[in-house]
Amino acid sequence: MDDRQRYDSATAGLEPPFAILDLAALRANAADLVRRAAGKPIRVASKSVRSRAVLERVLAMDGFRGIMAFTLPEALWLAGHGLTDIFVAYPTADRHALAALAGDPRAARHITVTIDSAAHLDFIESAVTATHPRAELRICIDLDAGFVALGGKFRAGALRSPIREPEQAADLAAEVAKRPGFRLAGLLAYEGQIAGVGDDPPVNAIYARAVRLMQARSARELVIRRGRIVNAVRQVADLEFVNGGGTGSIERTVREKAVTEVAAGSGLFHPRLFDFYRRFTGHPAALFALPVVRRPNLDTVTVLGGGYPASGAAGPSRLPQPYLPAGLRYAPDEGAGEVQTPLLGQAAQDLRIGDRVWFRHAKAGELCERFDALHLVDGDRLVESVPTYRGEGQTFL
Repeated sequence: MDDRQRYDSATAGLEPPFAILDLAALRANAADLVRRAAGKPIRVASKSVRSRAVLERVLAMDGFRGIMAFTLPEALWLAGHGLTDIFVAYPTADRHALAALAGDPRAARHITVTIDSAAHLDFIESAVTATHPRAELRICIDLDAGFVALGGKFRAGALRSPIREPEQAADLAAEVAKRPGFRLAGLLAYEGQIAGVGDDPPVNAIYARAVRLMQARSARELVIRRGRIVNAVRQVADLEFVNGGGTGSIERTVREKAVTEVAAGSGLFHPRLFDFYRRFTGHPAALFALPVVRRPNLDTVTVLGGGYPASGAAGPSRLPQPYLPAGLRYAPDEGAGEVQTPLLGQAAQDLRIGDRVWFRHAKAGELCERFDALHLVDGDRLVESVPTYRGEGQTFL
C-alpha cells in the first residue's frame, strides 16, 4: 500500500475531519533527532506536540529527557499528572499560576520558570507574597541568541530577551542569587534564525545562499558569545542545564561545550515548514483528513473545513498543505476556508463525494488545537486514539 491507501484503510471507521499520527514516522523522526544530538539529551518542546499521551510516549524513548513547556498553567497540569523536569521556556505573568507553584513544594521541585529581567523577579515576588509557606522557585535566564550585523541595522532571530552580553547575564544571575526564595537553575538561548529557518527554501537561489551565509556567520558568533555568557554566569551560580538549539540546528548546537541539552519538538511530527533543510530529512507524521463534500467542476473538489493557518508572518507558507492525493492546490482567491476549501488540479478528477484529502499542517503542535484526539496509525492499522490537550479540556493559549 502507498501512504494514502494505508491511512484510508486504517481509519475507514472514522468520520473526517480528524487527525492522525503515523507511529512509524514518529519513531523514525525521533531516532534521527537522537542521532543528530550525538549523546546530549533532547528536551521535548511540548508546544510542538500538545498531547500528554504522545509526550509520555516520546519521553520513554532513549535520548529524550524533560519537557520544555510553553505556559506555567500547562507545566502545573503536566506535573499534576506525574511528569517531571519541566522547564517553562517563556516568561509568565500569570499571578494565580505563580502562587500555585510557590504553594506546591512538589511542583516547585520539578518546574523551572524563565525570566529575562529583574522586573520579572519583582512581578513573581508580588504574585507569591501571600503564599505561606512558600517553596523555593527554580529560575532560568533567557538570553538573546539572535544575530546582529551592520552595526545593529540587520537582525535575524526572534525578538526575545534583552540579555545579550556576558556582563548582563552575570548581573541578572547575581540578582537572582541575592533574593530569598529563588534559585538559578539554568540558561536558555534559542537560535531561531538557525533552528527555525530552513536553509534550502523553495525560492530563488540568491535568497537561499543569503540564508546559509547568515546562519554560518550567526553560528560562529553565537558559539563564542554563548560560551562567554555561560562562563560568566557559572562564576555566580551552579547551573544544572544550558539549553539551546531546536529541530533545525541540533547537530550544530550539540558541538558547543557550553550547551548541556538541546530542545526539539517539531522534528517529531515533521510539519511542512521543516521540509526545507539540507542537513536532515524527516517523515511527515501528523496529518489531518478532510472529506470531499462538493464537486464544482471536473478539476475542482471542495472539502469541509481547512482554515487552519499557522502562526507567524502571514503568507502562503502558513497554510496547510494538501498532501494526498498529490497535485492538489488552493484556489488563489479562497485559500484555506473556514468552513469549506476548494482544491484544484487534475488529481481532483478522481475524487468523489466522501473521499478524503490528507493535509499536513505548516507547523507542528498547533494542529492539536483543532482536534480533540490523535488517532495513532501503525502500518495499515489504527492501534489507539489518544487525547490532545484540547481533548483533555485544556487550552493554554
